[in-house]
Amino acid sequence: MINSPRVCVHVQSVYIESQSTPDEERFVFAYTVTIRNLGRMPVQLLGRYWLITNGNGREIEVQGEGVVGEQPHIDPGEEYQYTSGAVIETPLGTMQGHYEMVDADGNAFRIAIPVFRLAVTTLIH
Repeated sequence: MINSPRVCVHVQSVYIESQSTPDEERFVFAYTVTIRNLGRMPVQLLGRYWLITNGNGREIEVQGEGVVGEQPHIDPGEEYQYTSGAVIETPLGTMQGHYEMVDADGNAFRIAIPVFRLAVTTLIH
């Protein structure tokens, strides 16, 4: 696999208080990912890998095909956006990972998903 700068990933996370039960160590977060194709040819997202780390250092790995049940094609200059969620046992954690992608010529490549924070709003200063 080659590493490619042709795709840009931006993530925004939010704490979902209404679905969380802190007394039971259940903190629910939603995250919205925007994937932009900055290259000259279409790309397709085939798979994902996440490393989710809670505030105690416990790690969970998640991998699978596509995102939210889709393997989107993203044309040059276009973007794909989706929202998903994560549940951790602490009010603070992180996520990071990568997407497995392929270009129109069939070349597979990986795009890093930079580390982002999962944090209960009241903990952010």
